[in-house]
Amino acid sequence: MKKYTIHPIVMGTKVFDKSYMTYQYGQGEQYTIPIYTWVVKGGDKNILVDTGEMSPIQSKDREDAIGGPIYTFEKGLEKHGLTPQDIDIVIHTHLHMDHCENDYKCENAIFYIHEKELESIHDPHPLDYRYLEDYIDDIEENGQIKIVRDDCEILDGICVKHTPVHTKGGLSVYIETQKGTAVITGFCVIDENFNPPPEIRGMEMDVIPPGTHVDVYKAYDIMHKVQKEADILIPLHEPGFASIESIG
Repeated sequence: MKKYTIHPIVMGTKVFDKSYMTYQYGQGEQYTIPIYTWVVKGGDKNILVDTGEMSPIQSKDREDAIGGPIYTFEKGLEKHGLTPQDIDIVIHTHLHMDHCENDYKCENAIFYIHEKELESIHDPHPLDYRYLEDYIDDIEENGQIKIVRDDCEILDGICVKHTPVHTKGGLSVYIETQKGTAVITGFCVIDENFNPPPEIRGMEMDVIPPGTHVDVYKAYDIMHKVQKEADILIPLHEPGFASIESIG
């Protein structure tokens, strides 16, 4: 089985109440999350997980808050000797706009997207304002989308599993590395969601579901399962990865 390394690149940030990340916890605390593109190296394909924001705010305040630099899509890929046209495969954790704004630039890529995400982006519920189909119009019209309906292998050593925690079609990405199975979560969480503080553990909760979820009870159970399956757990918006060059 092939082994890969994972390279986080910050392609944007958001500043909001921490409870957007941690359900019923952290209310009133301002929190900054990084928005990542993950470059996956190790095979003969140029692979990304998500594509980030089109026009990220690049400021000292934001970079200090997450502990690492913020890049545009092109400059972030350039770090790895890549251009958007070089990308062969993009795996989408989900289709909220901050995860897919640069899709149209990857004109040679195949995009793996769960069918329920496509349903959601074309007919979003009023509560879910984070979907905007404009961002996938080009790749859809060009026939670049490969629809995922079940858990499946993308390439040798890389598979996706349906994890409807944050959205109905969330895909967690399981990547084999020299240090074990790394899982990029298909839902928007930080490390604290998987490592709750004592006051939460004192309530006999092993994980904290995200503030935005499909079904909070199912979210808890799915997160617990993913946590057990991962040797290296990569919460999708954890600031700790902003200063890390390589995982795995």
